[in-house]
Amino acid sequence: MRLSIRSKLFLTHLLAVLLVSGSVGSYFYWTAVHSLTENIQARLESTAALSGQLLDAKELDSIRSAEDRSQPVYKRYLTLLRNLRATNPDIAFLYIMRLEGGRIFFVIDSDESDEQASPGLEYFERMPALVRGFQRPSADEQVYSDDWGAFMSGYAPLRNGNGAYLVGLDMRAEEVQRKLYTVRTAGAVSLAASVLLAIMFSRTLSSRVTKPVRMLIARCRAIAEGDPDEQVRIRSGDELEELVDAFNTMSRKLMESRAQAQEAQRSLEHARDLLELRVAERTRDLMQANERLLHEVSERARAEEQLALAARADPLTGLMNRRAMLEQLEYQSARAQRSGTPCSLILADLDYFKSINDTHGHDAGDQALVEIAGQLKQDLRAQDLVARWGGEEFLVLLPDTDLEGGLVVAEDLREGVAARTLSIGGESVRLTLSLGVARCATGQPFNECIKAADSALYRAKVKGRNRVVAAPCSGSAAKAAA
Repeated sequence: MRLSIRSKLFLTHLLAVLLVSGSVGSYFYWTAVHSLTENIQARLESTAALSGQLLDAKELDSIRSAEDRSQPVYKRYLTLLRNLRATNPDIAFLYIMRLEGGRIFFVIDSDESDEQASPGLEYFERMPALVRGFQRPSADEQVYSDDWGAFMSGYAPLRNGNGAYLVGLDMRAEEVQRKLYTVRTAGAVSLAASVLLAIMFSRTLSSRVTKPVRMLIARCRAIAEGDPDEQVRIRSGDELEELVDAFNTMSRKLMESRAQAQEAQRSLEHARDLLELRVAERTRDLMQANERLLHEVSERARAEEQLALAARADPLTGLMNRRAMLEQLEYQSARAQRSGTPCSLILADLDYFKSINDTHGHDAGDQALVEIAGQLKQDLRAQDLVARWGGEEFLVLLPDTDLEGGLVVAEDLREGVAARTLSIGGESVRLTLSLGVARCATGQPFNECIKAADSALYRAKVKGRNRVVAAPCSGSAAKAAA
C-alpha cells in the first residue's frame, strides 16, 4: 500500500504518542484490574475462612446421602448456610464438601432451587483452588463454569475437619464482571482522550513538515511534462533548500544529456537496422543448409535401414534369412547354457516343389513360397522364429520347448499346410510338408542339432513325405530328455 510522506509522518507520530500513552494507560489499567481481582480473592478467602470456623465438621459425618436430609443436623446447618449467604449480597451459594478416597462429594448446598445438590452427589470438577481449600483458605484466579453456572469461588477448611471438609462460597460471574466493568470504562475513557490528543498533535506536526515537500513535487511533475527549464524556488533555511538546489543542477544536466542521448539513439537505430538485415540473410542461409543436411541424414538413415533389413530378411518371403537365423541360434545357445532351458529345431521342406516350377513356372513357385511362409508365421507361437533356410526349406526355432512340444508344433504346421489350397496358374494346388524335429541339449552346438533335424527330415522324405519325424536323442541330449 502506497502512503504519502504526510501520512507516514502522521502515523509515526500518532503511533509514538499512542505507544507512550497506551503503555502508561495499560500499566494503570492492568494494575487496577489486578488489584481488584486480588481484592475479590481476599474477600472470598476471608469470608470462607470465617464461615469455616462457624461450622464443625464432627457433626457432619452422618450426612452421606439424599435420605439424610431429614436429620436435624442437616436442617440446622442448611439454615445456617442460608443465613450466612443472606448477610453478604455478593455471595450466590454456600456449600459444604467432603473429600473421601480422592473423590469430592456435596454434603450441604444452600441453593433453594430445584437444582440444589443432594448430599452424597459427587463433584467432578477439580479446580486447583478447590483442592487447596481442604487444607487452607484459597480462591479461584479466574471464572469457572459448572452445572450450576459461571462463578468465582472461595474455599476454606472446616473446624475439626482434618483436611476432609471445606466450605465453599460462589460469587456469580456477573458480579465479578460488573466490578471489572467500572475499571474498563475508566480505562477506555482515558484511552479515547489520549487518541484524540495524539491525532491533533500528529496532524499539526506532519502538515508543517510536508508543505515544502508538496511544492517540490509540483515542480517535479512540471519537469516530467516537458518544462525542464523552470526552476524551483523554495527558501526554507534547512535541508529541503539544499535538496532544491541539487534538483535544479540535476535538471540542467538532464537537458544536456538528453540531447546527447537522442543523437546516440539515432546512431544505435541505424546500426540495429543494418544488423537485423545481416542476421536475416545469415539465418536464411543457415536454414537452407540445415534443410539440406536433414534431407541427407534422412536419406542415409533410410538407406541404412533398408540395408540392415536386406541383410537379415529373405527378399522373397520376408522371413529371416539364413544369416539372421544363425545369429538367433547363437543367442539361444548362450541363453540355454545359462538357464538350462530346452529348445528344439524344426527343419521343413515342401514336397514335390520342383514339379510346381516345372509345370507352372518359377513365378508360380515364388508365389507358393510366399503363401506357405505366411501360413507358417500364422501357425507359430509368438516366441517362435522361422527363417527361409534355402530353396524350399524352412528352419523353425522353438525356445523353451522340449522334443515332445516340438513334435506337437511340427504336426500343427504340417496339418495347416496340407489343409491349404493354393490358386496357382488358374489351378487349385495343394502342397505338403515333410518335417524333421530335433531337441537341442544344453551345451550341444547348434550345427549338430541342425544336422540331426536334417537327418530326421531325410527319413520323413524316405518314409513317403507329408509327415513329421523326430531325431533320436543322443549323448547329453538323451540325458536332458530323461
